[in-house]
Amino acid sequence: MIPEYGRNVQKMIDFAITLEDREERNKVAKAIINVMGELKKHLRDDEDYAHKLWTHLFIISDFKLDVDSPYPIPSREVLAEKPNTVAYPQSKIQFGHYGKKVEEMIEKAVAMPEGEERNALVKIIAQLMKRFHLMYNTNSIDDAIISQHLKRISKGLIVLEDLSFLNATKDILRDYDINQKKNTNNKNRKHKNKNNNRNRKRY
Repeated sequence: MIPEYGRNVQKMIDFAITLEDREERNKVAKAIINVMGELKKHLRDDEDYAHKLWTHLFIISDFKLDVDSPYPIPSREVLAEKPNTVAYPQSKIQFGHYGKKVEEMIEKAVAMPEGEERNALVKIIAQLMKRFHLMYNTNSIDDAIISQHLKRISKGLIVLEDLSFLNATKDILRDYDINQKKNTNNKNRKHKNKNNNRNRKRY
């Protein structure tokens, strides 16, 4: 019924079903739960670890095992129910490559009073927009486009005329390439260590 527990656990549960004495069935069920727990050690960090094991016990028994469970016994109908559909956010994003968070940051900047703090936030937003534009859209960009997009998203309430503070395109792409190489090297290192550990176990 649940293949990852194996055929032996299935046979033990099938045997428990045939026991006529309820007390003996309870003892055998607890012993089987211990075996299942050894096979599912990775679940121990889960808050409802034991509850899951008992639920799996009843599923494997095809709900035929009559024992005293420390948890409510699940019904076949409840487990078969499909989960409710999760509502997908319907809010539109003007420029997909900037993402919703950037738009929210722009809204926050618009709501702030004029001053150094607002100007600092606008510069941070513009830097992010340029970085996102380069990472997900193209390998080159005219800084004026960032100003245009910022003005459009803010509905004309944020206008950047001096763009000299923006990082150079080549510097952003260089940092991106370095990070990509680091991620690739880390993945290769993890894969190599995994293979080495596997080889050690063999010998």
